[in-house]
Amino acid sequence: MGAETSSSTADPAYFRWWHAILIFLLANGLSALPAVVLGATAFTNSFSEPAVAPPDWLFAPLWFFLNVTSLIALSVIANAPQRTIQRRIFLASEAVGWGLYSIFTTVYFLLRSPSLGAIDTLAGLVVGVVSLVCAVRIDARAGTLILLRVLWLLLASYVAIQVALHNTDPFLAGFRG
Repeated sequence: MGAETSSSTADPAYFRWWHAILIFLLANGLSALPAVVLGATAFTNSFSEPAVAPPDWLFAPLWFFLNVTSLIALSVIANAPQRTIQRRIFLASEAVGWGLYSIFTTVYFLLRSPSLGAIDTLAGLVVGVVSLVCAVRIDARAGTLILLRVLWLLLASYVAIQVALHNTDPFLAGFRG
């Protein structure tokens, strides 16, 4: 009878709204570190960019939107009743993705490294695709929310690779002597 009672009782929510706020604040707080170190000029560079590069003003509102949609998808998948390997892989890839998001501004702007920025962006795309594949298998709506980030990261990866290929990397140049 105890087994029947526990199986008929819904699991408490694993991921709550305040988890999303903590992730958002931590990731964006770490992302803002270059501004703390360099001040208002932290997010400027003189790297040449391809013609398809989005305007600078678009990044903050778009990443805010993608953060929110990614956190909604994370909440849906984290609270899914099925405790599957896809769910565990999704949660792990999202953790890595948030870590990569958190350090991008440090490697690209603070270290002034377009190469490390491209590697970070490509890694974000790879974990985004892993998240997408897992999410679609668990909840199609959550998968759609992750797809938005993957599509943005496809463009961002192309731009980041072009920037890395067509600009000197001041950070890595320091290691060449």
